[in-house]
Amino acid sequence: MAPMVHGLEAEYFGRVKFSYLDAGDPNTREFQRMLGFNYQPEFYLLDADGNVLKKFVGFVSREEFVTELEKHLQ
Repeated sequence: MAPMVHGLEAEYFGRVKFSYLDAGDPNTREFQRMLGFNYQPEFYLLDADGNVLKKFVGFVSREEFVTELEKHLQ
C-alpha cells in the first residue's frame, strides 16, 4: 500500500499533509491510544484541528482514499 499512498501524497501535495506514524516507536504510544490504533495498516483522515474525519482499517483502495479526500477538500 505504501507506493499507492506515496503516489497520493505527491498528487495532493500542497492540499493535504501526509504524516506517518511509526507504530513501533514507544514515543507515539499516547497518540496511538488517542486515535484508537490497534491494527496495521490503519489510516486516519484528520481535519486541521486534529479531529478524526475518517478511519480506514486494513486494505483501502485508491478510489476509497480519493473519494474521502475530495469530499473533505470541497
